[in-house]
Amino acid sequence: MRFSGFRVVKEALTGHKGWKPLWRDPDPQPAYDIVIVGGGGHGLATAYYLANTFDKPRVAVLEKGWLGGGNIGRNTTIVRSNYLLPGNQPFYEFSLKLWEGLEQEFNFNAMMSQRGILNLIHSDAQRDAYRRRGNAMLLSGADAELLDLAAVRDMYPFLNFDNARFPIRGGLLQRRAGTARHDAVAWGFARGADLAGVDLIQNCEVTGFRIENGTVKGVETTRGYVGAGKVGVAVAGSTTRVMEKAGLRLPIESQGLQAFVSEGLKPAIDGVITFGAGHFYISQSDKGGLVFGGDIESYNSYAQRGNLPVVEDVMECGMAMLPGIGRARVLRSWGGIMDMTMDGSPIIDRTPVQGLYLNGGWCYGGFKATPASGYTFAHLLATDTPHPVTTAMRLDRFERGHLIDEKGAGAQPNLH
Repeated sequence: MRFSGFRVVKEALTGHKGWKPLWRDPDPQPAYDIVIVGGGGHGLATAYYLANTFDKPRVAVLEKGWLGGGNIGRNTTIVRSNYLLPGNQPFYEFSLKLWEGLEQEFNFNAMMSQRGILNLIHSDAQRDAYRRRGNAMLLSGADAELLDLAAVRDMYPFLNFDNARFPIRGGLLQRRAGTARHDAVAWGFARGADLAGVDLIQNCEVTGFRIENGTVKGVETTRGYVGAGKVGVAVAGSTTRVMEKAGLRLPIESQGLQAFVSEGLKPAIDGVITFGAGHFYISQSDKGGLVFGGDIESYNSYAQRGNLPVVEDVMECGMAMLPGIGRARVLRSWGGIMDMTMDGSPIIDRTPVQGLYLNGGWCYGGFKATPASGYTFAHLLATDTPHPVTTAMRLDRFERGHLIDEKGAGAQPNLH
């Protein structure tokens, strides 16, 4: 079933009786060529590209809950490629290019909105740093504009320009950045993978790996054993717990990240704005709610919730940047589990276990990376060679000392 404007009109006139489920609900087969552990955005995107781009239809996605029920279904929806380092910037620009054609490719409305992202500048040193970042973006084929104070004031006159504790001096703007509807992204990839023959198996938790002579043969699940020629793991904040079942200890720690949504308001913020003097980012959804967030929790946890100190810090940063939101009521908040690597950058690589592959350590960058993460992980699984934009995202970089320290905070996950 393909979607179109004509189909929407037809269903509206006929009582919406012709819609069908977006994907099947099959039982697991005894064996597959490739098994993907994790039915979030990255796992579904990997399966989609394996089947549609690399002609590998004998694929299964195993999800312990429901498809899209993890971080892909609870995030702040920001899509961007304004990174600095050569190990990251080409990857995220590749991802943004995939985002730009994604809805046409998988024939599903992901509500991609290239409304732009503005990173505020508050000091001369920060301006120099953003000038360097902008030049790195331009060298990778991305777009970047360095704005002065007048240009920022013209874009967002309601920011705190007068008597601010952290005066605004300019900003770095990427106009092609924006937001996308998180759950629709998961549904689109799931539907596209299913149409190509992939089995999407929900309520099927992986409880162990069957490994013989250093080679993975399949996975043990709550719905029985499933054989596999190759196994790819993409389980975000549960990466360390799942990979531990294969006897692997990874340079990853899990920490909680909160996000917030306000009550519905009239249109006010037509882009994404980030605070340069603290960790705060905000946009406005199509329903009118302000969507915003800040720092991760300062302790390790697998709990999908947060604590009040981070709530206080996020609200304080928001008020410092945009005092006008002070009277808006917070409608809800939620937490996701971030798989934080030691250098704040992801891992897409083979593991020491033959046939077992890892996609993890996404820290804050998971949602915006979804298309490129799926494409490059599918490339690795199909060809056994890393995609050109992921050659720096190797697992052994921590041993070799070739870190991708985007934030420059050192080898400590909670600082990234």
